[in-house]
Amino acid sequence: MTDVASALALLKRGTHEILVEEELVEKLESGRKLRIKAGFDPTAPDLHLGHSVLLTKMRQFQDLGHEVIFLIGDFTGRIGDPTGKNVTRKPLTEEEVKANAQTYRDQVFKILDPEKTEVRFNAEWFSSMSAADMIELAGQSTVARMLERDDFDKRYTSGQPISIHEFLYPLVQGYDSVALEADVELGGTDQKFNLLMGREIQKHFGQAPQVVITMPLLEGLDGVQKMSKSLNNYVGVDEAPGAMFNKLVSMPDSLMWRYFELLSLESNEAIESLKRDVEEGANPRDIKMVLARELIGRYHGEEAAAQAHKSAGNQLAEGELPEDLPEVEVDFSDGAQAPIAAVLNRSGLTKNSAQAKDMLGNGRVKVDGEVVARDHMLECGKSYVIQAGKKRYARVTLT
Repeated sequence: MTDVASALALLKRGTHEILVEEELVEKLESGRKLRIKAGFDPTAPDLHLGHSVLLTKMRQFQDLGHEVIFLIGDFTGRIGDPTGKNVTRKPLTEEEVKANAQTYRDQVFKILDPEKTEVRFNAEWFSSMSAADMIELAGQSTVARMLERDDFDKRYTSGQPISIHEFLYPLVQGYDSVALEADVELGGTDQKFNLLMGREIQKHFGQAPQVVITMPLLEGLDGVQKMSKSLNNYVGVDEAPGAMFNKLVSMPDSLMWRYFELLSLESNEAIESLKRDVEEGANPRDIKMVLARELIGRYHGEEAAAQAHKSAGNQLAEGELPEDLPEVEVDFSDGAQAPIAAVLNRSGLTKNSAQAKDMLGNGRVKVDGEVVARDHMLECGKSYVIQAGKKRYARVTLT
């Protein structure tokens, strides 16, 4: 493991709150491998980058040598997490939970190291828990304590019904930490009540209380509201590389460092170096491309990351060609040669002859990588890669 100060600096990056930070320092200073838990109720199998914030922090713990537990709440998913809801949620069926859980498992190892990840399902211990055990667990809190939760309080005050089983949710989530002997639990800011409940339940069962680390909800590409598919401000983890690239490099500059903090696995030092580059005049778009390539590489592989800007329709590097280069045939059978302006017009690379002549006059047309002038002639019976402007390409065959 690295030294405690460096480890703590990395683990604190992007966090909203650590409860209690002094306890985390003590656990890190112990030198033992800590057990890091994060629970996921498999209710939304269509994942986006906002769902990966916790996983990224878990991977940082792994890289520091600690044990990570990816807990799939197949039991708690049947209750339905009431957090932030103003109505009782319909419990998932066992079949729905299994299908959604498989989707999580398919995605999680694109971030976490599978060799260092313990995947667990909380039905392992809850399915065998007796009614007496559940009554003992329910005795660890009060109705008054539950109504301290903002969402429960609002529903109670407004006369919205609260089902008894919803009160059980924070308790069973807390008991997960007992079953797994968690040293640290990660969760979103909206999970703070449930996470702190875990500390209390652990004390009751004679365990040292876990450290709670809350992570902020990731802002969407609009920079205002949380990332959500319903708000169309998201980047899906299964989106095509070109689509991911375009979205990430087009985000507001103000979001750039936020995304680096919460989504990148680069070191603090590497990110600080990028910040200095911007301060010294680097184009923020180039820095966003660094992040885009890291994330695309994570979900689609390094080759896809290197080629993503091509399929995204962005400006290509010198000598590069788009992945889907259009093939065009143009009939010039009435002559041995064809003027480049006519080829541009007939192939559809320009709107009309006037635009073709204008682009030729400005040096914006290349044939097989070489800039050509207005009087350039092409031989019939041959194929040429022609570029008109920055983004219009075609392989043109003169027949």
